[in-house]
Formats: sequence, C-alpha cells, structure tokens
Amino acid sequence: MKRVALLISGGGSNMLALVRSMTGDHPARPVLVAANDPGAAGLVRAAELGIATAAVDHRPFGKDREGFEAALLAHIEAARPDILCLAGFMRVLTPGFVARFEGRMLNIHPSLLPKYPGLHTHRRALEAGDAEAGCTVHEVTAVLDDGPILGQARVPVLPGDSADSLAARVLVEEHRLYPQVLRRYASGVRAPVFLP
Repeated sequence: MKRVALLISGGGSNMLALVRSMTGDHPARPVLVAANDPGAAGLVRAAELGIATAAVDHRPFGKDREGFEAALLAHIEAARPDILCLAGFMRVLTPGFVARFEGRMLNIHPSLLPKYPGLHTHRRALEAGDAEAGCTVHEVTAVLDDGPILGQARVPVLPGDSADSLAARVLVEEHRLYPQVLRRYASGVRAPVFLP
C-alpha cells in the first residue's frame, strides 16, 4: 500500500477528490495533508476525515524558500510518503525540494500543457481564442509545469465563457482526472490517460 501526502493552499477540493478515491482496492492511502496557509479550509476537511494535518505558514519566511521548505519537509518526512500530490499548492518549489521527490511527485494544472504553464490559464485560453481547454496531471520536475504528462481531460470553450465559468467546468474534470491518474500511478502505470 502506497502512502500519499497531499499539499494544498486553500479549500482542497482536489485533495478531497483524491482522499475519497483512496478506499477499497485502491493501491494507496492518504497519510498527511499539509498546507502553506494555516487558515486553509482544506485542513479542516482533512482532519474531519481523520487524516493527519500540518501547516507551515510561508509568509514569515519571506524570500527564504529553502527555510520554508525545510520546515515543511519535517512534517512530510515524518509521514514517510511514497507519493507526494500537489493539489492546489500555490508555492513554486525549489529544485532541491523537487529532487528529493523526483519520480514520485504529481501535480494537477488547469490547462492542456504544454499550453499556459503558470497562472491565469483560463483567461489566457479565452484571450487566445482556443476552442477547448482542460487540465493536466504531470510529474513534477524542476521546470514549472513541465514534467511528463500522466493524464489530460478536455472541455469545450463555450460562447460567452468567462474565466470563472470555464474554470468551474475544468474543475469538474480535475476531480475526475486526478484520482484516475493517482490510482494508475500508485499501481506503477506511467502511461498517460486521456479522458474524453
């Protein structure tokens, strides 16, 4: 059974989708939900589900990313995870942190990578006149939103879409895609899955 730690920054809707999927014959179980914001609502939700939680506020560290990550790592390493899932974790991780978890850290990104790495993905897709948008689960590497793609789900861009309405439809697909990819990944399957 693989041990999974999940990193969040806010409400944790993707974390909840993953946690709720890890039951029955699933090859993994959640062992920690950690956040960079002690006020993250997802921490309360995880605790209600009986999952250990931790919070390391990034703000007192200022530009000392390594200091923040060292404090976070203490909690992560105590949980001994086999897989680390970034689920709406809004901090860019240093190459040193990424190297520690190379080949066992996943992220979900709200665009069809390699299109639109970084922020404001839905607005950028609308401004480009794209016919479709979506989300991608990928392995995390030292280059932002650039690791091997493990899965994608697509949604059409509709007439009159705003960034918010598009984001809401993409989020539904994120909650469908990420659990499927994690199940496959925890079973040793790295071939990407593409949902219709």
